[in-house]
Amino acid sequence: MMSGPAVSAATLHQLKQQHPEIFSQQRRYLRTLGVVAAAIALYYLFFFQFFGIAWPQFINGCQQLGRYFVRMFVWHDFANWPFMYYFQQIGITIAIVFAGTLTASLIALPLSFFAARNVMSTPLLRPISLVVRRLLDIFRGIDMAIWGLIFVRAVGMGPLAGVLAIVMQDVGLLGKLYAEGHEAVDKSPSRGLTAVGANGLQKHRYGIFTQSFPTFLALSLYQIESNTRSAAVLGFVGAGGIGLVYAENMRLWNWDVVMFITLILVGVVMIMDKLSSMLRNKYIIGEDIPLYRQKSQID
Repeated sequence: MMSGPAVSAATLHQLKQQHPEIFSQQRRYLRTLGVVAAAIALYYLFFFQFFGIAWPQFINGCQQLGRYFVRMFVWHDFANWPFMYYFQQIGITIAIVFAGTLTASLIALPLSFFAARNVMSTPLLRPISLVVRRLLDIFRGIDMAIWGLIFVRAVGMGPLAGVLAIVMQDVGLLGKLYAEGHEAVDKSPSRGLTAVGANGLQKHRYGIFTQSFPTFLALSLYQIESNTRSAAVLGFVGAGGIGLVYAENMRLWNWDVVMFITLILVGVVMIMDKLSSMLRNKYIIGEDIPLYRQKSQID
């Protein structure tokens, strides 16, 4: 890589005199950057001091973490592990994820239209949008693990509690993101449909959702991947799935089993990412359609 010609000190001094405002902005930027860096450093010092985290404790924790990693990669008696049980729990986790995410998407889609400000645009409908948005905030503000604890107490331990926990959190999250996707669309198609006499439902279907569908599909596919990782935590609270195996083996210090299950989950996420990429390419990016055939091809 070739660099440009070097600027002499005299030329640089002359440039500073000719354009002082440019160099003053650079100095202000460097001062701001230094202040931010100092503030971050002071925050970490305050954090360690206020919460009583001593440096020997921190160093000892790093050493213990290193020992755990060593145990994770030394697999004892691997041939006698209950693989069918592990894969069965992973299958239950995937089933929980698909059932919860699909149900949440189907519920969040109609709610998102009620939350979108460009749909609820009249003074009479704006309070509905406000109420729906606050309802989505409540669903989204409670963590999935907390929802899992609530539903374990309500319906008992098992996959149903996990599905309901995913549904409650994803309705709040996806409803908000879908609504923002509706609000970001171009208004011209809706105006054109209004000019030709389309009713409100037709304008929302063909003027808004047609444009926001790629956002809807991309968010739903991403949430399936995200929930595959998050659903493992639900087993810790008794909501079914692979998290129960995690909790059992961590309690027994079987870190080799924990690593094995983690690698399997990573592989599952990678497969889902590949499938999601294929669906995105097909339904979002689209495929080229030949408008005509060349004469040589016809002959």
